Amino acid sequence: MTSENHGPWDEGTPVPLYVITGGQGSGEKAFNLVTLIASRSAPEPSMQPETAAILTMCQYPLSVAEVSAYLSLPFSVVTVLLSQLVEDERVEAIAPVPVAAFPERGLLEAVIHGLRKL
Repeated sequence: MTSENHGPWDEGTPVPLYVITGGQGSGEKAFNLVTLIASRSAPEPSMQPETAAILTMCQYPLSVAEVSAYLSLPFSVVTVLLSQLVEDERVEAIAPVPVAAFPERGLLEAVIHGLRKL
C-alpha cells in the first residue's frame, strides 16, 4: 500500500503513541522531569511491555527523565503511563526536594566547626 506522501507499510514501524497510552491524555498527576518514581509492586504477565518495564526498572527510584530515556518514549507518554500506575498504587511518585529546604552553607559549616570542637 503506497501513497504520494508515504512509502509502503513497514512491519517495523513503531506502535503509535496513542496505542501505548490507551488513547488517554495527560492524567491528573503532575510530574516533573526530576520527580522520582519507585515501584510498589512487581509487573504482571498481562501488562503491556512499557508498563511492565517501568515497574521493573523502578525497583530503585529513577527520575521521570530517566524512565523516559530508558524507554525511548516522549515525556508526555511516560507521564500518562505513570499517572495510571500511581492511580493503581503500583508506583510511588516522590517529589523533588526544593532547594529552599536545604540548610544554608554557613549553617552547615558552623555545625561542622562545632562538631570538630567536641
